[in-house]
Amino acid sequence: MSDTLNEKTTAATSDSPIPTVDLADFLSGDPVRKNDFVQKLGKAYEDVGFVSVINHGIPEDVIAHLYEAVQGFFTLPVDSKLKYEIREIAGQRGYTAFGREHAKGYDSPDLKEFYHWGQMVEDNDPIKNEYPDNVYVDELPDFNQSLIDAYHGFEKSGRSILAALAIFVGLPENYFDDKIHHGNSILRAIHYPPITEEPKKAIRAEQHEDINLITLLVGASAEGLQVLNRQGEWKSINSAPGEIVVNVGDMLQRLTNNRLRSTTHRVINPPREKWHTPRFSIPFFLHPRSEMDLTCLESCVTADNPLHYEPITAGQYLDQRLQEIGLKK
Repeated sequence: MSDTLNEKTTAATSDSPIPTVDLADFLSGDPVRKNDFVQKLGKAYEDVGFVSVINHGIPEDVIAHLYEAVQGFFTLPVDSKLKYEIREIAGQRGYTAFGREHAKGYDSPDLKEFYHWGQMVEDNDPIKNEYPDNVYVDELPDFNQSLIDAYHGFEKSGRSILAALAIFVGLPENYFDDKIHHGNSILRAIHYPPITEEPKKAIRAEQHEDINLITLLVGASAEGLQVLNRQGEWKSINSAPGEIVVNVGDMLQRLTNNRLRSTTHRVINPPREKWHTPRFSIPFFLHPRSEMDLTCLESCVTADNPLHYEPITAGQYLDQRLQEIGLKK
């Protein structure tokens, strides 16, 4: 694991603005511990939209290999990386060069480049026809395998978290299972290069909300992630070793009629004395299948919380958002 990642994890603070939950409680088989997890998680997502999760089930060696492989890819020459950029598929797979993406409502591109790894359909599910093939990096076979291993780990942990949220909003525990089976989830490896001159407008990632159901983020090689709390204050998040940060995306907020909150967040530029420091971050955007109905759940529509959204499918909503952030025309 890189020195920068080790420096970051040892510098994590205990005064985190987001709650911490233990996924082992949900998986323990003890109904009291399980219910306690469900309530803590649900309450956190009603109030904040972000949590830190310990005992998340993604092995430490998988995470370490992932960061090593990702940093190896982004040190390749630009011409080598550009071989893996396929512009006609709107950044769904492979490499997206620096400056291509911007946040919704902003014209200036974010100060980042990234690589996408998507769903691996290994049976005769016809949904495979909806997904582009993953783009394998010839020079770095370990990079490909590290993405595959991490993808499977994130899917498994995310399935458990969604099961707990289903219980919290009064649905069967397995409500999401068939909706996320072979879903359009994306593992995104992000590189924020060193800043070499005064940025005109952009920061590393402008304020935004995620599109998907939930996002799972394991560590980062440098600080910078901030969330906007209900008081309108930006609060920094630095996850400790062994934790992942999991937040609600807009699809889940929409499904629950704003009961579960998709919180605004951003990645700010470092202080000038740290401009030379790159930042690596690897979120997993857990998406459902395109046909999932995002019509607001009846249980989440009340007199105090009237209907906020018109019916739409996950696929239709994703297309809208990809156009808004500049990845799809």
